[in-house]
Amino acid sequence: MLELFTSETPNGWKATILLEELGVPYKVTPISLTNQEQKTPEFLAVNPNGKIPALVDDGFAVFESGAILLYLAEKFGRFIPADAQGRSRAIQWVMWQVAGLGPMMGQATVFNRYFPEKLPSVIDRYTRESQRLLGVLDAALEGRDYLVGDYSIADIACFPWVRGHEWAGVTLDGLPNIARWMANIGARPAVQRGLLIPTPPTAEEMAAKTTTQGKSILA
Repeated sequence: MLELFTSETPNGWKATILLEELGVPYKVTPISLTNQEQKTPEFLAVNPNGKIPALVDDGFAVFESGAILLYLAEKFGRFIPADAQGRSRAIQWVMWQVAGLGPMMGQATVFNRYFPEKLPSVIDRYTRESQRLLGVLDAALEGRDYLVGDYSIADIACFPWVRGHEWAGVTLDGLPNIARWMANIGARPAVQRGLLIPTPPTAEEMAAKTTTQGKSILA
């Protein structure tokens, strides 16, 4: 049995979307970031970096969301091209997301939403870089439905982060290829299911989470 330790974040949804697309049985263990459960000794035994998501497959632990996508795609032989060059292209976009789009949009979110002080120059730096990266993605989607031919882990890696663009303070204005791509992926039943795992927080819980994150962001 696969066991996924996760929370309701873009990186967490990458894993749940792929697991739902694969249609394989798995157990979900929700991790409360507000309560710092990702820093407990029990979780650190699975992921020494103390971040979600983490996957355990018959005692074998996999951490880092990009590594989880690659592990599952290769284990089940789906959502990754079979040829060497196609596989490389998919992995390149996964790496692009984990090294660029995710960190930049994550920092834009932190400084727009959670940081106790408003630092305009810092907010501008991360917002502009996030916007630039979205332009790169839009250009890559010109004339194609998905990033590397068929729908793959490349698209699954990027989708949850782009979906949260408003929360990060960036816009999809003038990016028609992304808008089309988002609509196509968002219509997939497995994607819709994956975005509900774990159960999304209520508006009241989100407000409390924002306050808590703002107080603890420097911890």
